Amino acid sequence: MNWKKITGVVLAGLFGSVLTLGAYKTIFESDSKETVYKIQHETALPVYSSKLDKGTVATLDFTEPAERVMPAVVFIKSTKVRSSRAPQTQVPDMFRDFFGDDFGNRIPNNRPSVGTGSGVIISEDGYIVTNKHVVDGADDIEVSLNDNRNYKAELIGTDPSTDLALLKIEENGLPNIQIANSDGVKVGQWVLAVGNPFNLNSTVTAGIVSAKGRNINILKDRSAIESFIQTDAAINPGNSGGALVNLNGDLIGINTAIASPTGSYSGYGFAIPSNLMRKVITDLMEYGMVQRGYLGVMIRSVDGNLAKEKGLKVTEGVWVDSLLENSAAYTAGMKKGDVILKVDGQLVKSSPALQASIGKKRPGDQAKLTVLRDGREKDLTVILKNKEGNTSVVKAEAKGIISSLGAELQPLSKDKASKLGLKGGVQVTNLRTGKLTRQTNIREGFIITKIDGKSVRAAEEVEKILKGKEGGVLIEGVYEGSGETVYYGFGM
Repeated sequence: MNWKKITGVVLAGLFGSVLTLGAYKTIFESDSKETVYKIQHETALPVYSSKLDKGTVATLDFTEPAERVMPAVVFIKSTKVRSSRAPQTQVPDMFRDFFGDDFGNRIPNNRPSVGTGSGVIISEDGYIVTNKHVVDGADDIEVSLNDNRNYKAELIGTDPSTDLALLKIEENGLPNIQIANSDGVKVGQWVLAVGNPFNLNSTVTAGIVSAKGRNINILKDRSAIESFIQTDAAINPGNSGGALVNLNGDLIGINTAIASPTGSYSGYGFAIPSNLMRKVITDLMEYGMVQRGYLGVMIRSVDGNLAKEKGLKVTEGVWVDSLLENSAAYTAGMKKGDVILKVDGQLVKSSPALQASIGKKRPGDQAKLTVLRDGREKDLTVILKNKEGNTSVVKAEAKGIISSLGAELQPLSKDKASKLGLKGGVQVTNLRTGKLTRQTNIREGFIITKIDGKSVRAAEEVEKILKGKEGGVLIEGVYEGSGETVYYGFGM
């Protein structure tokens, strides 16, 4: 088995690269060789105690929280098998042949791509939290428990903005983990990371919380929320989706990424805070998709340089660079140049902290903001809005034709359509296993403008066009930032 190197994302301010730790890093090939790991035996005795300032000795024993957590952390194997298909920038002459045999230069590929990662059982009836990148595009998801029981898992939903996913297995009476208040986590406190690095099941490592509210620019979603807990507990590829817990064995985060020059542990690990995870997973359970409230502002973290440039009396907080007209913040009376200091009475020292605080709320929720304006503090009550500029909560499409495509579709707003020079369309906001992912290499963000030559403006129109359809389908659209029209063909 060959481990493919994980592509790094440059992390400003840290050496090396930032890596997600999960899926599709292993390709099974007939001519592959087994990776050999060197196991080195140490004869030195481990350290069980540490000396405190006053000369007293405190015993460091992690056995109790480890025993409590390990049964609730699972091993996840996700497999995807699909044929490669290159997108066409013009309608091919051979499209008519698609209805009989082939279309779009299909490249047969029967080798399964298999990735592994970790997950955390959060309820006794089988709900499991993991990272989106662990199960992204999987045709088959298998979950193995600590006691070696195996289950096929259903993907309930994912959230690209936080890289979280929710799975479900059919079982009851499962061991599960208690979720702690991650806002109470302090830098310097002991934590344990539990997961399955390098396919080494049920591995526990210890460290401390080394930072909070860390933004590492690893998530590519436009609405990405990054306010990670940073830890020096050793985590490696395969730990993605695993648990970061306190010494009570309570969940404070979902391990997601590392910063490393080599692709393996170098002292920097990052976990999604449990409070943000709880909100995302609750939305996926109740609505099938995440309900996210927006302020509608462009922001920058305040630091010494910005304070000097703008003549501010503070060096922490969030500078409001601009506001969208009729946004939630605009309606509440916020102005360009305000510095946001608090949300609901809690200090926000940076943009990631503000994004995390607002990310826990839904459209229609209130957020009480304290801002600094002209040297004086002012309180504002903001009613958050969704992407469409209203306070409605939207449920995911019911299972049916849209679900069979393996995509979530959202209508393109008038403003975005106007900016892109389009009359309208529906945007692919999330992909999972389905016809589109199995038969094409369509990517999230694709804007569908036509299906079989018919214009579409809403998911209902997509369903109407495809209802009762047999044979080949041609979808037409664009990607933001590209002026080219792209075509994908698939069969119903």
